[in-house]
Amino acid sequence: MDQKALAMFSHLSQSLHFAKTARAHHISPSTLSRAIQRLEDEVGGELLHRDNRTVVLTDIGKKFKIYAEQQLEQWHSFKQSLAEKQIELTGKLHIYCSVTAAYSHLPPLLERFRARHPLVEIMLTTGDAADALEQVQNQSVDFAIAAAPEQLPRSVYFHHLDTIAMAVIAPTMACKVQQQLSENVLTWSKIPIILPEHGAARKRFELWYRKKQQGKPMIYATVSGHEALVSMVALGCGVGIVPQVVVDNSPVKDKVRNLANIGEIEPFELGVCCLNQSKAQPLIKAFFQAIS
Repeated sequence: MDQKALAMFSHLSQSLHFAKTARAHHISPSTLSRAIQRLEDEVGGELLHRDNRTVVLTDIGKKFKIYAEQQLEQWHSFKQSLAEKQIELTGKLHIYCSVTAAYSHLPPLLERFRARHPLVEIMLTTGDAADALEQVQNQSVDFAIAAAPEQLPRSVYFHHLDTIAMAVIAPTMACKVQQQLSENVLTWSKIPIILPEHGAARKRFELWYRKKQQGKPMIYATVSGHEALVSMVALGCGVGIVPQVVVDNSPVKDKVRNLANIGEIEPFELGVCCLNQSKAQPLIKAFFQAIS
């Protein structure tokens, strides 16, 4: 069977979302649908039950999922055995990280890797740090720089890079927020808060704020990406919670300040993650060897 079709089905069997899988493989949903139809014709049965809202594996689909994963693993092993005989590694390495991580943590890692493997092409995608783990699980990238979740999925391998401190920041410009923060007793329920949509920073804010026992927070806005959050704080929109490394690398860092004596906020662990099943692939293996 066609390896590309098996890879698309394997991804679809996990995402259960035609549009997501199509995007991950850079094809249209209709092209993906035709590829799945050809597989169903070969198998001789329906692999997926789909309607306008849901996609569900059939009993045949569940069995075929196991078969597809075994075939892909054997194919990767075969390619690896050939690659190991090559003098120079070639190919593309797809990486995902936040804009800040692209400045703060990725350059020294890539410098070491490229010194050993100059023929490998680096494909970098930047976005919200909170989406990094999902990018790996959806097989959209080879690996990502991500915050360690409270419970690491069994399918994911995590290599520690750094421990990241959190900061609560406020604007330095004269504004209503500054006036509120200058009061002797802070009424946190009345101070506008800017939060990340989800991720490690959001969870740490919720725990930090709950300890204050001041009712519901006044959430001014939720944003995708810590970099945008720092910019909104700099504009005087409110107070925000972000990783300190984001503040240190922000072009508006002189327009925000860290708030002191506001309670402890737990740091988080930053690392490089990939799928466990991909660790043995030549490029992934070579990358971890270079950074270890």
